[in-house]
Amino acid sequence: MDYLEYKGSIEYRKKDNCLCGKVQGMGNKALILYEIATIDKLRKDFEDRIDSYLEGCKADGIEPVKPFSGKLNLSMSSDLYARVAAFSASTGITINDFINRAIANELDHECIM
Repeated sequence: MDYLEYKGSIEYRKKDNCLCGKVQGMGNKALILYEIATIDKLRKDFEDRIDSYLEGCKADGIEPVKPFSGKLNLSMSSDLYARVAAFSASTGITINDFINRAIANELDHECIM
């Protein structure tokens, strides 16, 4: 689900026979949860919870946590960039896709260790 700049998950919880979810991309700084019995009511609860969160931040005079944008500015040496560009061109993938795959691969290996 999408509302304002926020995205939310939808999950079915069998033990309660209800739909639930949480706002995604908030890191460890904020947690917004919602649950209800139907999709329409879940969307309303999702939007109400975000509105409540934003109103609370405004009332407390604090900046609300914004979801991660998914964008990253990356600096690397020109030699490394040339290697990445050459590899990407030779394999037919974009530099962005190459970097995403490399990061995912590294994280997969880190999780195993």
